[in-house]
Amino acid sequence: MNLVIQRVNNTIHLSLKWLIILFVGLIVIYTIARFYVLYSDSLLEGERAPYLQMQAADSITVSWHTVKSEKGVVHYGLKLDELNYSVKDVEAKHAHELRITGLKPATRYYYSVGNQLSVKYGDTDHWFMTALETGSPEAVRILVLGDSGFPGKVLKTVNAATKKWLKDNHRKNKPLVDQWLMLGDNAYSSGTNAQYQKAIFDMFPRLLRNTALWPVYGNHDARRWTFFRIFALPENAQAGGIPSMTEHYYSFNYGNIHFVILDSQDKDRRQNGEMLQWLEEDLQANNQEWVIVAFHHPPYTKGTHDSDDPGDSGGRLIDMRENVLPVLEKHGVDLVLAGHSHVYERSKLIDCHYEKSSTFTQKNVVSAGVDGLHLNYLKPKGKKSHSGTVYIVAGASSKVGTGSLDHPAMAKSLLETGSLIIDVQSNQLTARFINQHAIVADKFTLSKISDYKSAYGGCQY
Repeated sequence: MNLVIQRVNNTIHLSLKWLIILFVGLIVIYTIARFYVLYSDSLLEGERAPYLQMQAADSITVSWHTVKSEKGVVHYGLKLDELNYSVKDVEAKHAHELRITGLKPATRYYYSVGNQLSVKYGDTDHWFMTALETGSPEAVRILVLGDSGFPGKVLKTVNAATKKWLKDNHRKNKPLVDQWLMLGDNAYSSGTNAQYQKAIFDMFPRLLRNTALWPVYGNHDARRWTFFRIFALPENAQAGGIPSMTEHYYSFNYGNIHFVILDSQDKDRRQNGEMLQWLEEDLQANNQEWVIVAFHHPPYTKGTHDSDDPGDSGGRLIDMRENVLPVLEKHGVDLVLAGHSHVYERSKLIDCHYEKSSTFTQKNVVSAGVDGLHLNYLKPKGKKSHSGTVYIVAGASSKVGTGSLDHPAMAKSLLETGSLIIDVQSNQLTARFINQHAIVADKFTLSKISDYKSAYGGCQY
């Protein structure tokens, strides 16, 4: 009997041993397969036409991809037929990224792209504008697209509607837009190189060759490694602000606007984390009249996502509201842009609401706006703590979802697809939501005045 029991025990132990070996083997195979998918889907294969990055008053980056490895060359100049200056790759490569420096601010330059033997791209459409000098009060027009990663009928319709409105409201002697932001989930569903090609480079070829793109990192972008391979982002403050030493979050200046791009997906969202420590330092150092902040996960939404739900998106929406918003409002941030929720929502001018929507009251409203042709919110000139912020969710550029759309902080909530156009000039900011029919479905203005008076008590109420 003892011998039988011993044989049974040995058999069980042997079976467990092989099960463990099999389990470990499956984990190893899955890890290798996952690594291969991440690597192969993120390769910058194929040809990609020129696109612009890190626009500054004195510099800009031109990027493009070639099928064969070669030494790339960018020729540039003030006239199309006088491209007398050039920058070149030091070594042959497929993915080219060349920084042009020593430029004049607010100036149009023409450029061509190719190799040492021939020009591949270069005609009247290949030009860029350098940024306005920091602090300039001149007019700035900003295009904002959110969750635009589905390159289907909806995005094409939104793109056509946006172009129509921009052409119908063209500014004399100005490009269609000066700045271009994307609010994350820029390529569905997995952020592969092929998906980026279809969702961005095939969809916006003209805009890319003339206008620098500033992208936000979303949860679908995080499914592959492509995002940081494609985009060159100013971790060393190449366009203003404080160096972040990472491409996950950064800042830059354009005219009298300070832009801050945060990573609500992967980076530490805790109050004592590196990102928020950098944010505090960057906003403290800022002297621009306007501050616009963008990230992916909205602090307030009742659309396809619910900012009250701790289980939604791993609690990222709550983290941004509880930890990031106090820093932003402390430094008088004017406008916060987010995507992720596939709707359009726009708040009143609000302050100091960091809990669930059920706790929002009129005490959090700095201003409900002055009714006229559209809402006009007043703010003091300069950087005044807790002077009110407008929060926008604009995640419906390539699809629209559902939701209760009843967050009490919101002044406007729409189940419509579209884009956001923001105009800033001197002491006034006007934002318009352009829907799929090229109609202004929402509009408001922030005006900064010297003799501002408000009964709002800030966080001391």
